[in-house]
Amino acid sequence: MTDAPDGVDPVTLEVVRNAAESVADEMNATLVRTAYSPNVKERRDCSCALFDAAGRMVAQAENIPVHLGAMPFSVTAALERFPPAALEPGDAVLLNDPFAGGAHLPDLTLVTPVFADSDDPVAFVANRAHHADVGGARAGGVAADSTEIFQEGLRIPPVKLFGGGEPNEAVFDLLLANVRTPEERRGDLRAQRAANETGRRRYQSLVERHGRDHLATVLDALQDYSERRMRAALADVPDGSYRFADVLDDDGRGTEDLPVVATVTVEGEAVTVDFEGTAPQTAGPVNAVRAVTVSATYYAVRCVTDPEIPPNAGCYRPVTVQTPAGSIVDPEPPAAVVAGNLETSQRVTDAVLGAFAEADPTRAVAAGQGTMNSVTFGGTDPRTDGPFTFYETQGGGFGGRAGADGMDGVHVHMSNTLNTPVEVLETAYPLRVRRYQLREDTGGAGEFRGGLGLRRDVEVTTEAEFSLVADRHRHAPYGVRGGEPGARGGAYRLSDADESDETATQLPGKTTGALSPGEVLSIRTPGGGGYGDPAARDPAAVARDLRLEKVSGDHAREAYGYDPDDGTGEERD
Repeated sequence: MTDAPDGVDPVTLEVVRNAAESVADEMNATLVRTAYSPNVKERRDCSCALFDAAGRMVAQAENIPVHLGAMPFSVTAALERFPPAALEPGDAVLLNDPFAGGAHLPDLTLVTPVFADSDDPVAFVANRAHHADVGGARAGGVAADSTEIFQEGLRIPPVKLFGGGEPNEAVFDLLLANVRTPEERRGDLRAQRAANETGRRRYQSLVERHGRDHLATVLDALQDYSERRMRAALADVPDGSYRFADVLDDDGRGTEDLPVVATVTVEGEAVTVDFEGTAPQTAGPVNAVRAVTVSATYYAVRCVTDPEIPPNAGCYRPVTVQTPAGSIVDPEPPAAVVAGNLETSQRVTDAVLGAFAEADPTRAVAAGQGTMNSVTFGGTDPRTDGPFTFYETQGGGFGGRAGADGMDGVHVHMSNTLNTPVEVLETAYPLRVRRYQLREDTGGAGEFRGGLGLRRDVEVTTEAEFSLVADRHRHAPYGVRGGEPGARGGAYRLSDADESDETATQLPGKTTGALSPGEVLSIRTPGGGGYGDPAARDPAAVARDLRLEKVSGDHAREAYGYDPDDGTGEERD
């Protein structure tokens, strides 16, 4: 139970905290249930949060980390364009502009004011959903070859999508005229509105139960409580400055080995994370706007302190993030940014976690796959003679950590989505999944093994174009405390489902192309890094991995000195 702040008893604080989180959770349930696209309905690529009258986040559903830390920037941008006095019941503000509160263009955020017996809003509810197409040069909205934001889709500054409860048909017409799948987009936008309406009603019930002024006092106290918890957790981290550098493979436009450098300085109950030394912004789309960088940093800080701290604006007050302007973690417009949200956010997380591991090795976790492996397909569906756009991210290995192996085939860190079930994918799109399996031997060796990557082979049954944005094809996910790196990822174009890698075409991690019916795109995702000296791994764990076909006999001998023939360890060189 929480401790008692001034003027608010701990029972009330705990009741309101859970109620606020329930509001966000119910919003998310509404959004998932009513969405049209498999990307939202099945993969749950969406997030919901609740904000107080000042636009400060007070609760969130446990959704997508890269969404949630950046969503406060969207609410701020909406209120700058439409101050509370300019809003009325039934309004809802839409935006996606990365340089005005957004993250990347496929993520559309809807902000709705909540009124209760006053002329000014008493709260705001907001949600963000990744739309499978927002126009632009490539179907699916993820252009691996973009060089400026104008190629990436329709850029929406804060605008009222609903006014006084009525849809702004002019905005709907403009938006839907610029996308390939307008009815799916309309359906997902209406689902976003339904989610916010759920949040509005539930918050109004809280006001009726607790009173407007008292509820505002409790929410202030809740943020102060989170701040105290975060400061106490940071006080347990040794003071000092700790630096860690990692790299992105490339920007998709010929620039390779882009460093992401994080210097974490802990001083008492506060921390500053400085990204000085990070690569300048690039021609390719791996530039991450500041909102994304801050979001990834907040996530990493929560991971190494106390993830049970209530996530709200208060818990981030002791965290300062410094980003060099004109870098890949804070680019200037009109930089291409679609992959910054997907890939650079992951490398920011890896760098900040690596720096904290220098501060306190007991908090260390090996690198996960470090990529979202985003793929899009688009074309004309021969079953309907209409356009289709498909988007999904792929799971991979989670890093090993003290006491536990990394998880296999999961979405890591900034991505917290599900996969698209094979049955749904093959029903909704002219695509066929030919292979979907864990990749043996891809987890980094260690006392605690890294998680395994995946292989997912998708065949197109019609002429289609694709875009792939992935990383860790050249630089493997790092191990820690003597653990070995995880396996790198890869991608291949196969002429048919049975073609071997020896004759297949290996693809860059960031690429676009066209496929003919029967051709297959084979995506191989990285494994997680290992934790601790492989020599210290329990032989029983190696035997279990062999039985489950997570490691091969040769790998068991080479990495762990384990002889599968007699079940014993042996000396290694």
